[in-house]
Amino acid sequence: MRLSVDHDLPGTPAEVAAVLTDPTFHEQLELPDLSAPEVLEASTTGTTSVVKLRYEYTGQLDSIAKKVIGNRKLKWIQALTLDTATMRGKLTFAAELDPKRLSGEADVTLTATGPATTHQHIEGDLHVRVPLIGGKAERSIVPGIVRRLDVEAAALAEAVKARE
Repeated sequence: MRLSVDHDLPGTPAEVAAVLTDPTFHEQLELPDLSAPEVLEASTTGTTSVVKLRYEYTGQLDSIAKKVIGNRKLKWIQALTLDTATMRGKLTFAAELDPKRLSGEADVTLTATGPATTHQHIEGDLHVRVPLIGGKAERSIVPGIVRRLDVEAAALAEAVKARE
């Protein structure tokens, strides 16, 4: 299922990228229904930065999600790869135990909209590959992802302002 979010943020694209790729920002970020992430990787090679995190869902699972994951805890790996030269990147996420059943990928673009403002665009797809219930599961999961991206963007804006 397709997902798309847009956020207007203070700061230049470079300032926004610096916060987005800072593992400390993610460790301190409080997202609804999620544990604090475990930072698995935070690296920069040339102009490419990678932040890889492990999250655990702590909220209530609906009956569809319970059918997909059973009695296991829902954990996933999320990675942001951002080229700070082009301000384009990828956001990927996949269930830790069964990435073929639950995964997604989105393009991330940071575009200057003024001398100290940036537009963030995230667009991609979530896939739940479970016969008969995958589409319904996708429709129930995507709004939560969008809500968390909105919360992240608000915290991102505050963190960029705090660095000024």
